[in-house]
Amino acid sequence: MAVKRVTENKGKRTPGVDQLIWNTPTKKAAAVHALRQRGYRSLPLRRVYIQKSGGNGLRPLGIPTMKDRAMQALYLLALEPIAETTGDPNSYGFRPERSTADALEQCFIALGQKNAAEWILKCDIRACFDRISHDWMLANIPTEKSILRQWLKAGFIDKHILYPTEEGVPQGGIASPVIANLVLDGLEKQLREKYPTKTRRARRAKTHMIRYADDVLFTGSSKELLEQEILPLINRFLSERGLELSQEKTRIIHVKDGFDFLGQNVRKYAGKILIKPAQKNVKSFLDNVRGIVKATSKSLLVS
Repeated sequence: MAVKRVTENKGKRTPGVDQLIWNTPTKKAAAVHALRQRGYRSLPLRRVYIQKSGGNGLRPLGIPTMKDRAMQALYLLALEPIAETTGDPNSYGFRPERSTADALEQCFIALGQKNAAEWILKCDIRACFDRISHDWMLANIPTEKSILRQWLKAGFIDKHILYPTEEGVPQGGIASPVIANLVLDGLEKQLREKYPTKTRRARRAKTHMIRYADDVLFTGSSKELLEQEILPLINRFLSERGLELSQEKTRIIHVKDGFDFLGQNVRKYAGKILIKPAQKNVKSFLDNVRGIVKATSKSLLVS
């Protein structure tokens, strides 16, 4: 199943540093027999860069070899069910049978009622994948420690130079999204411990958490509550894991002013929550359509 996964996904033709791909039945069969813990040694990642959404710089990705990808997929078969049992109830990113639509539906539930919370803390975790503490992961991620250590400490090769990795998980590894979820799971539990459900304190605070991977929203009855009680809770939780919030991008917003979340704009108009495509996403879509139309027109004129 692990070999099948890595040889049938979008990256099946993308090699790692060894330049090997498994594109024949013979290679796939040999790969199945080669997946053994004894004698396994992870190879460094191949560093590539992709354009960030909106064209704001480049995002680094680490491409493991096919064997390393298959080993991650193999251990993920045991790790993912554990992550599902311990995950936050309102965490929606990179989880089976959950999607961005579910996260947006929860936004509507948390903010749509007449007496719902009116203030939102929109969190931005600074370089989440790149900063997670290796020591914390090795102590808390419930998988084989010797294998996990190899994945985390493999390093990466960029322009023929080997660089060490002392923190973070590689963006590009099959297991990385589940590991990142395990790192951030528990935040909602701490929120509920501070504001137990169905208590007077919770009803007054109107606190909810909605998370999609490292995009996190908190609701609250007042700006002061989010600043003085919720923010310190989040900072303590993240600091234990080697993470911190971006002061520039973390904002507290009133629901009447609206905010962008997962490509949509959430805003309350005259007491009613409306969720519409975000302007920057609409612009990106229209620019893409214009590009296709222009390219098609040129090809028709040439022919």
